Amino acid sequence: MERVKRLKDGDGAWMSEAQGKAIKIISALLEHLPSNQRYKVIFMQRTLAETLASQRKMLIHRGEDPARIDDAELTRLFQKHLQKVEAWLAGQPNITVLYVNYNEMIAAPSPFLTQINRFLDQRLDSEQMLAAVDRTLYRNRAA
Repeated sequence: MERVKRLKDGDGAWMSEAQGKAIKIISALLEHLPSNQRYKVIFMQRTLAETLASQRKMLIHRGEDPARIDDAELTRLFQKHLQKVEAWLAGQPNITVLYVNYNEMIAAPSPFLTQINRFLDQRLDSEQMLAAVDRTLYRNRAA
């Protein structure tokens, strides 16, 4: 299991070793970050339809029935989750957040990459950032 998934079990001591590095963490695990460290969170916001399509694919991959919850209920639950996470993030003095519209960034990455680099204190190579944007990985588009 990836170590980041064990944050919810209290395994966060390794986070000090990750200082200055990027770590992908799903929104449900953010509240388990150790509070004794400072974080810069780049929160990627996708259209809800794409997020739900991705979730359904994950359920199928796990062998679970994706139809057990209808789209309207899943949408309601996910919106409630996002509101809770965003409110929690706003109240954390040790966390600074940059919200980035994923869909717009994929379509026209340059201004977003400039914004991200500024957020991260200009420590990244903008050309390498742009080269890393791979539109072929953009699989769960809204219909």
